[in-house]
Order: sequence, then structure tokens, then C-alpha cells
Amino acid sequence: MAKTVMITDDTAFMRMTLKNVIEKNGYTVVAEAADGEEAVALYKEFRPDMVTMDITMPKMDGITAIKEIMKIDPNAKIIVCSAMGQKPMVIEALSAGAKDFLVKPFDAERVVESLRNISS
Repeated sequence: MAKTVMITDDTAFMRMTLKNVIEKNGYTVVAEAADGEEAVALYKEFRPDMVTMDITMPKMDGITAIKEIMKIDPNAKIIVCSAMGQKPMVIEALSAGAKDFLVKPFDAERVVESLRNISS
């Protein structure tokens, strides 16, 4: 059975780019969120196997959204995809519960590798 993924990013272009990479590699995108608040609500509704999460978004940032999702499901598998690749940000995201951190612009192969790593 295909693994399900929710994409969270405030830019439609980035969601579309990630969706193309993810679906070409046999995963199913079940939801797309434009901010952290929407991501938390959609996570409750769809319970995807994995989540990609941007950091800098309106309404609720990615770190806060990760913490909220981890309260709902301590086993949530979240990959951060962010242009904010500074070490403190990476550490904060991983401490909040993220399983991996990809820096934009990312390599499609790296996205697929990360999905495979956290889904096994």
C-alpha cells in the first residue's frame, strides 16, 4: 500500500513541486496545507503516514505546528523543508519532533531518500 503524505508550505509553487516529486515516487499526497494551523487540522482529519513542513508560514509557524501534531500523534513522521537552514533552526525543529530537515532549494532525490528513511 502506498504511503500517504501531507504537504505543508505557504507557497503554492513549492507544494506543487513537492507533490510532483512525492507522487512520481509512489507516495500519495492526501492533503496540502498553506499554514501551520491548517496543517494541524488536516493532520487530525487525514492522519497521513508522513508530513512535509515548512518553518516560516503565516498564522502558525512550522515549529509550533510540529509540536501540536506531536501532541495529537507522538509517532508522527515529519520532515521539515525550509529555506531556513541555520543550525539553531534545525536543532529546534528536530527537538520539536521532526525526523529530518531538508534545506530549500532541495534535491528531488534527497526528498525521496528522506521519505524512504522515515517510512521504514
